[in-house]
Amino acid sequence: MTHQDFSGDASGASRDGSRGKSTTDTIKDAASDAFAKASDMARDTGAKAKQAASDTAATVNEQVKEMLDKQIGNSWNFAGQVASSFKLAADDLDQKSPFAAGLVRNFADKVEGYVEEFQDQTVEQMMRSASDFTRRQPALVFGLAAMAGFFMFRTIKSTQGHTASPSIAPEPGGTPGGSHG
Repeated sequence: MTHQDFSGDASGASRDGSRGKSTTDTIKDAASDAFAKASDMARDTGAKAKQAASDTAATVNEQVKEMLDKQIGNSWNFAGQVASSFKLAADDLDQKSPFAAGLVRNFADKVEGYVEEFQDQTVEQMMRSASDFTRRQPALVFGLAAMAGFFMFRTIKSTQGHTASPSIAPEPGGTPGGSHG
């Protein structure tokens, strides 16, 4: 018999004991690469979605602020008109009741002062002013809130007392709603 030299055997091992890449290893590498690329794409997509959501929220936030600023400006304009109406009413009251006219005029002046102070402020500036006032005068703010709650409670309670529901109890000498006979 002759002795033939083969460079490898059926298992794919060469004489020096190293192996070539098998089909399984190639598939594993390809799958690993595909998973890495998919993971990177998912991460990028997530980051883009997060950025888009953040941009959208910022845009909506700015639009809401602009709308509130316009509404507040309109409200201050209305308050200025109310103050002017109070001044006219005070002028009418001067002849009959100078004291009441002075109170109404003083109130109108206060409202006009607030209009001048707050008319051009943004929502953020007004919130900051309210926060500062609350820090300086917590007892006053708490007292006003308690008083407003009390008046609201009394108003709700009084409106509930005025709503009458029909009685279902039998009337003396007959049935509800009249007597049959």
